[in-house]
Amino acid sequence: MKDSLPSPPPPMSYYSLRQKEVINVCTCRTLGCVSDLEIDPHTGCILSLVLPGEGKLCWFLGREFDYVIPWRSIIQIGTDIILVEVDEEKIRRKCD
Repeated sequence: MKDSLPSPPPPMSYYSLRQKEVINVCTCRTLGCVSDLEIDPHTGCILSLVLPGEGKLCWFLGREFDYVIPWRSIIQIGTDIILVEVDEEKIRRKCD
């Protein structure tokens, strides 16, 4: 029997990426769902996933920060979840 390489995964749309729950394997905590992407304009490569952080006063006053997860911190993208390994304090970015 001939050894064959596994076939590459099919392309993924931004819409399907937004439907997945992001889980930090360091804390086993759900961080939320992807709300945006940061893309390198020169290469077109995804640099990071952006997730909304907790809101102020039941979301009425917006939110204090977003989670910005570097692409290299993604461990695995499954059918319904994205596993990441991050220090949550280091990936917080203050909202404007």
